[in-house]
Amino acid sequence: MADFTAGRAAYLQIADEFKRKIRDGELAPGDKLPSEAQLMTEHGVSRTVARQAISRLREDGYAISHQGKGSFAALPGEGASTKRSPEFEQITEYLSEVRRDVRRLAERMDQLEDLVRQRSAEQ
Repeated sequence: MADFTAGRAAYLQIADEFKRKIRDGELAPGDKLPSEAQLMTEHGVSRTVARQAISRLREDGYAISHQGKGSFAALPGEGASTKRSPEFEQITEYLSEVRRDVRRLAERMDQLEDLVRQRSAEQ
């Protein structure tokens, strides 16, 4: 289990844990990854954090998701086309920037939610 007190975002720690398991062969390509609900329970995180972890795995090529079926382990580069147009590369880069911005906003929302919970508990 990840140590969420280490100063690194929880979703990154969870994603790194699964990347390591995939690289080390503990999870083989095609193995089903835990659902968001399972990640929430196992790691004690919010749905947003669980969703971000799975999203990061997809972005980095370590997961493939199928709607209604879940996410599955993959190795980066498997099944990826090596020939891409410049337009495709531009769109991909733009989408990566948008994803990073959305992740930052979600992290800020998590921080604000934590702050509100702390203040509510103090009252």
